[in-house]
Amino acid sequence: MESGQVREQLLLVERAAAAPYVQYPPTPWWYAPIVGAWTAAFIAGFAWWRENGAIFTAWLGILLAAEALFLIWMRRRHGALPMPGHGKPPAEIAAVWRGYFVGVAAIAVLVALAWWFGGVPVAAAAAFALVTAGLVIYERKYAIAAGKVRDRLA
Repeated sequence: MESGQVREQLLLVERAAAAPYVQYPPTPWWYAPIVGAWTAAFIAGFAWWRENGAIFTAWLGILLAAEALFLIWMRRRHGALPMPGHGKPPAEIAAVWRGYFVGVAAIAVLVALAWWFGGVPVAAAAAFALVTAGLVIYERKYAIAAGKVRDRLA
């Protein structure tokens, strides 16, 4: 086999491996605010932690069921749904995923500080704002990285 054919076959394999990360419909516009609202609702549920354990448990159950349904919908919509931390993405996307995890840690610290200094309502509001903004930034960076992968493998 000639080296040109080998290079072409390796490029074909790399394109196939990258496909789940770069070929899927864009996330709907409402995705970031819905996830931000879900996170705020999750935190707001802690207001019931000591006052009524049954309401707290029911609230968490409702939120977890909503998350499960949302993930099922996303997986059906996307087909192969690449999730940060799973699989072996192209290098450009792996860098965005590393930034995602740093951002999640930073948001967690900021929300914890908001909780500490302002209580549950302030933490819920901070979580909504930070998670929504963080996801918008992540989605934009991911789209740019996916475009770079597509250009590189074209």
